[in-house]
Amino acid sequence: MEYIIIVLIMLIILIILAIVYDYNLKKLKQFVELEEKKYNKLIEKYPSNINICRHILKKLNNKDVKIEEDKNQKTCLYIAITNKIIIANIKESYTRVQTICHECLHSIQSKKILLLNFIYSNLYLLYFFITAILGILGKVPNKNAFFSLMILFSYIFYFIRSYLENDAMIKAEFLAKEYMEEIRISTKDEINEIVKSYRRLNNLGIKMTNYKLFLETIVKTILICIIFVFR
Repeated sequence: MEYIIIVLIMLIILIILAIVYDYNLKKLKQFVELEEKKYNKLIEKYPSNINICRHILKKLNNKDVKIEEDKNQKTCLYIAITNKIIIANIKESYTRVQTICHECLHSIQSKKILLLNFIYSNLYLLYFFITAILGILGKVPNKNAFFSLMILFSYIFYFIRSYLENDAMIKAEFLAKEYMEEIRISTKDEINEIVKSYRRLNNLGIKMTNYKLFLETIVKTILICIIFVFR
């Protein structure tokens, strides 16, 4: 019975936070589509994604990072364990300068925290799957202990990941502006307009990213609760 109450409380919390954080992927998508119509032509004039990435890494004094462009990749990412930035198919997106800045900023974050995030994320998933399988098989010796550890591990995962993402998202706007001012392709007014759009995008995106990370941890915890209820 207590697990059912916990699930209900978690669902209520998710609903409240979704309202408070204004979690609306449709709204975000519509915003990006409208802004792309305004600024895509301006960003088309900029160098290739790889050249932008090289320039920014040089600016950050971090030239050892490998760069790979993968058109089949949906999202850009920095892989700490291989020190590589993978650039997704964002050639047509006006956000590509800020997105590349975001990944470059990940590459200069604390290596200890990045490696901890990589290792811990995999261990966290492993613990979730092991607990779920044991729960389904009815082999969990102490459900309360396993569930308490799941909550603790989820909190630690969120704490580490949100720090890394927030740090990169906040700084990317300013780094993108510095880059655009350095290469002088756009006028000062154009740069200011693009950066204002990035800021509006971040106001939506940062909240949604944090909510999404929290959602991922809560959903896993709810699934463990449901398994424990029926087994």
